[in-house]
Amino acid sequence: MSSTIQPAELGFFSALAASPSLSAAGREMGVSTAAVSKHLAQMEKRLGVVLVNRTTRRMSLTPEGELLLEHARRILREIDALDELIVQSKASPKGLLRVNATLGFGRMHIAPVISDFVRQYPEVDVQLQLSVHPPPITDDAYDVCVRFGEPPDGRVIARRIAPNRRVLCAAPAYLDRHGRPRVPRDLMEHQCIGIRQGDEAYGLWRLTTGRGSKAHTESIKITGNLTTNDGEIAVLWALQGHGIVMRAEWDVNRHLAQGLLEPVLPHYQTPAADIYAVYPQRHQFSTRVQAFVGFLAEALAASGAPAGVPGKPGKPSKGAMQVS
Repeated sequence: MSSTIQPAELGFFSALAASPSLSAAGREMGVSTAAVSKHLAQMEKRLGVVLVNRTTRRMSLTPEGELLLEHARRILREIDALDELIVQSKASPKGLLRVNATLGFGRMHIAPVISDFVRQYPEVDVQLQLSVHPPPITDDAYDVCVRFGEPPDGRVIARRIAPNRRVLCAAPAYLDRHGRPRVPRDLMEHQCIGIRQGDEAYGLWRLTTGRGSKAHTESIKITGNLTTNDGEIAVLWALQGHGIVMRAEWDVNRHLAQGLLEPVLPHYQTPAADIYAVYPQRHQFSTRVQAFVGFLAEALAASGAPAGVPGKPGKPSKGAMQVS
């Protein structure tokens, strides 16, 4: 006979322990005292321990019974919580949703999506907070954070919602005056617009050629007379002909398409910077979080990934985080 505790026995034993006697437990369960006694005896025989001390009038739990009761109640609470989450997953999204994103990308791409989202889900109240420096990925102040680069922290879930790569670019007028770099070390002779964001290594651009075992990466320490912590300002300075900038293609694609900016060293790859929706594991069954993340991924896909950026929105994964 198996000594494994059966799921139904957890509820039985929890109800039994809450009663002062076997007869009282029987009345509570709607069965006879003999049925309760028989079921308890079967449990004890199978487990090989005494769970309850019986007297003619009262009963008490043995140390083994106390241990079983402690775990039974915890497991039953978790089952109840799971039932509630499953019921909620079928309900229409509602309640407060707190979203964080970086300034430029949030203003240009996330805010318009939220506008459409609340039209479809009017019972969800969205608070959008834009920041230069991303909050810690485990910060409870936000339900969903939109980030560039997959987080390495396994305490959160990261779903890839859009492909992205960084590009080097400059105004054609600047390149006509100063020449076009042919190899990464040529950048050291140019005005490069610096961006200080988060914990990234400031002023160090990494460019790679080849793939796999043939890949070769060069780290170039850039210099220039303009630095900012705002990506939009950096792009503006590039548009005005002040130098070369490295930005997410989502931020500069329209300028590249219009010929206002020109790619620099286009045959070199920069570090990956795909876009992720990051949220705590406890929100994996939240209807408003899941609805928003799915809506955001579909909206970004529908808007069209920037030219040259392959890939589709991905599945959630537990997770180097970068900013745009």
